Amino acid sequence: MKSKDALATLAELTAAQWGMVTSAQAAAHGVTRLSLSRLTESGNLVRLAHGVYRDAGAPSGTFADVRAAWLSSEPSRLASDRLSDGHRGIVVSGETAAWIHDIGDLRSNRTELSAPVRRQTQRADLHYRWREFDETDVTIREGLPVTTVERTIADLVEGRTDLSVVANALREAILRSELDLARLAENLAPLARRNGHSKDDGAALVDELLAIAGLDQETIASQIAALDGVGALVARHYLVHTAKATQSTPFAVPAQTTQPALAAQLRAFDWLRLAQISTTPEASKTLPSEAGP
Repeated sequence: MKSKDALATLAELTAAQWGMVTSAQAAAHGVTRLSLSRLTESGNLVRLAHGVYRDAGAPSGTFADVRAAWLSSEPSRLASDRLSDGHRGIVVSGETAAWIHDIGDLRSNRTELSAPVRRQTQRADLHYRWREFDETDVTIREGLPVTTVERTIADLVEGRTDLSVVANALREAILRSELDLARLAENLAPLARRNGHSKDDGAALVDELLAIAGLDQETIASQIAALDGVGALVARHYLVHTAKATQSTPFAVPAQTTQPALAAQLRAFDWLRLAQISTTPEASKTLPSEAGP
């Protein structure tokens, strides 16, 4: 095949794969390894990894190495066909998933993939884990099948990542409203005893991570109370709304009030408006009465 024809064929393949193509995909469409080598030498292609090339005119992108690794894990299949595999296919996981979700500071020197069958590789920049996921454990992020934030955080704990690092990832996920704490507790349940809690008590492990992250109820309450002129107003707002939800008195926080509920209400509160109000002369006169008796 002439170089011009090879480039045209490759352009069709790379268009839906972030500008990338595997040598196996190219061969299935009549483009030989020799043609790939020549196109690389001429500057039309860039070799990303063993058997994976990128169109030199396509942007590399932040996650190019992850995408290349994922494509290489099943080099004969097109990305569009593989995405339908969902949780039954090869999934980006662990620290690599955390990096894609942009939670925590966990960028490693290798791409971590999970597969439902045992796989091995000689590549130092790629690591496989043998895993079977539930359908709810996998999502699509940056065009790749990736473990959900909840599953990712649980996997970090399972991998014995320092809990302070995990807590930082959890904090960032909560601040972006991307975390289902109930689902996280389910995922952490098998790891509870290993981390010093009662068997299957995933909620207790979530509480520990929240405390390390400074998102436990006591820490949040202390931080709010320390805000000059704002603490009383926010506290009253929270207690009154909690009372309405539980039909309790506004000054008795029910025992069943959960940290997720507190975090959700604090996220929903209009902090910018409150900050503007609290800095006006009128606000300084009204804040004491707003706080209630």
